[in-house]
Amino acid sequence: MEPRARAGKNVGKMNFGHNELAQLLYAHGDVKNPLPETVRVLDEILTDFMQSIAFEATRAAHYSGRQKIKYEDFEFAFRKNPAFLGKVQEVFEKQKEIKKAREILRDGEDEIMQDAAEEEKRRDKTDVRTNRAEEQLGEADDDDEAEADAIGKKR
Repeated sequence: MEPRARAGKNVGKMNFGHNELAQLLYAHGDVKNPLPETVRVLDEILTDFMQSIAFEATRAAHYSGRQKIKYEDFEFAFRKNPAFLGKVQEVFEKQKEIKKAREILRDGEDEIMQDAAEEEKRRDKTDVRTNRAEEQLGEADDDDEAEADAIGKKR
């Protein structure tokens, strides 16, 4: 279905948040509180742009014999505009870097948790041994004090 055939579905509705679009306009040199008409027009432009790119990517996937859209389909849709293509490639590269960093962090976190568990087990074992030794010494001290009291000797 042609994207313009679907465009009637979104007429009069805001697809993006007013604050987000206002911030986008402000970042590109507009006033802090833009006119509602300006925000509405930007929303329509962005919606139309997103629909057309998604339609082109869908067309490329369909031509390739797939029902699901892949990254390469978006690359193909942006092939005529190198600035957009570069941005898309940059975003996907950053996404890969973030994914790798999360895996490294997760692996390191697992190792840290295992080390902490082993250290806790070692501490528990040494605490049990130390407590036994302290109890034995403590009881022996009590016995010595009891004998001293029974005999009437002071330390």
